[in-house]
Amino acid sequence: MAATDAGDELRSVLPRLVQLGNLMNRSGLGERAMKQIGADLDRPGLSIILALHMSGKAMRVGEIAERMQVAGPHVTRHLHVLERRRLVHGLADPDDRRARLVELTPDGAELAGRYVTTLLGWFGEALSGWSEVDRRTFYDLLLRFTDDLATFLSAVGEED
Repeated sequence: MAATDAGDELRSVLPRLVQLGNLMNRSGLGERAMKQIGADLDRPGLSIILALHMSGKAMRVGEIAERMQVAGPHVTRHLHVLERRRLVHGLADPDDRRARLVELTPDGAELAGRYVTTLLGWFGEALSGWSEVDRRTFYDLLLRFTDDLATFLSAVGEED
């Protein structure tokens, strides 16, 4: 495929990528899901809970910040609120007693599970008219695209 053909294909996809970003950010999808499950969290708090939930393990503050692509102090501020609400708690890192790990409490894990179930239900409904092959292809290509884009952006960031 010629470079101009690839550029034309990407140009035709760009409006849809922008539309997808807008749908995810401006639709209030996250807020709608939180309202549906009766959760009262701000977006950073929810992002912390989801990072811990998706990792399936306790993490250091720096690891959480890296997953959220924010600075550590930003995470620390929000962790204090989540700890007071008993959604997360800290524990000593067995590999480094000076370090602190954060993990979900049972209440935090339950909240994260309900949130994810709600979103996945909505996504499943949106894709309900798709064949199994189309869904599988979409999932595989979306994973590949996000991994490759993250790798590329990380490399570009290192060049700056």
